[in-house]
Amino acid sequence: MVCIQHGSAATSTMLVHGKDANERYAVVTGANKGIGLETVRRLALAGVTVILTARDEKRGYDAVASLRQLPLPNVVFHQLDVRDDKSVYSLVDFISQKFGRLDIMVNNAGASGVTVDEDSLRAMKIDPTSWLSGQAMNAVQGVIKTSYHTTKECLDTNYYGVKRVTQGLLPLLELSTYGGMIVSVSSLRSELRRIPSEQIRKELGDIETLTEQKIDKIVDRFVHDLKHDMLEANGWSMMLPAYSISKATLNAYTRVLAKKYPNMYINCVHPGYVDTDINWHTGTMTVEEGAKGSVMLALLPDGGPSGCYFDRTEVAEF
Repeated sequence: MVCIQHGSAATSTMLVHGKDANERYAVVTGANKGIGLETVRRLALAGVTVILTARDEKRGYDAVASLRQLPLPNVVFHQLDVRDDKSVYSLVDFISQKFGRLDIMVNNAGASGVTVDEDSLRAMKIDPTSWLSGQAMNAVQGVIKTSYHTTKECLDTNYYGVKRVTQGLLPLLELSTYGGMIVSVSSLRSELRRIPSEQIRKELGDIETLTEQKIDKIVDRFVHDLKHDMLEANGWSMMLPAYSISKATLNAYTRVLAKKYPNMYINCVHPGYVDTDINWHTGTMTVEEGAKGSVMLALLPDGGPSGCYFDRTEVAEF
C-alpha cells in the first residue's frame, strides 16, 4: 500500500474571490437519495456549503427541501448528469460564478451495469456473505443480466463520468484554501485480488507506470471482450463484470490523480454493504453507516493521506 502523506499547512484566513477562506464549498454527485444524500446532510451539519446534484431536477429539489426542514439552509441544488458534457459545464460555471472556488468533491453517482429481476432476486434470499465473496455469482445468473447497453451506461457513469466531472472541477479545486479534496465512492468489487487475470491485476496495480491512457485502454479491452463473449476467457471478473471493472479503473484513476496533484487529497472509499438502490436493497448496513468513509475523507485534516483506498474508514489494499 503506497499512500501520499501530506505535511501540515496552516489555513489562510484571507478572502478568496470575495469569500472567507474558512468557508468550505462541496459538490456531491448523485445525491438525491441514499449514501449521497446522507453525505450531503453530514457535510452540511459540519458547516460546509453543499451543492447537491442529481440528474432529475424534481428529485434534486425535493431532496434539498427535505434537508432545509432540518433545518440545513446551507444546501443548494444544481442539476448534473455526469454523462453529459454540457451538464458538467453548467455546473462548473455555476460554482465559479457563485462561490469562486471548490474545496470538496464527492463522486457518488453510480450505475450497476446490469438489469435485474428484483422480485426474483429478493425471493432467492441470498446470504449477504455470498454477495460479498462473489459466491452468489452462479446462483443469480438467471435474474441479473449484463448487456452492451448496461455496460456502456455503467462505464460512462462510474469511470468516464467521474473523469468528466473531475476534469471540469479541478481548476476550482486548485483554488481551495484547504488543498482540495476529491473522494470517489468505490466498491469491494474494485479490489484487484478479485480479478482473475494476473496481467490485468498487474497493469492496474503498477502505480509507477500507470497513466490515464493505460487505464482507458484497459476499459476498451474490457468492452471489446464483452462484445465478443470473451470476458471469462480473458480473466475479467464475472460477478457484476462492468461494475467491477468500472470501480477497479476508478481506483486506478484515483492513484494517477493523486500523483499528478500532490497538494490535494484524493482518495477512494468502499462504503460497506449498504442498503441502497444500486444493490437492489440487498445490503445490510444503513446509509448513515455507509456515508462515514466519504465524510471522513471529505473533511480530512492537514497532513492527511492521498492516493489511498479505504474500506469504510480504514486504509485497505487496492
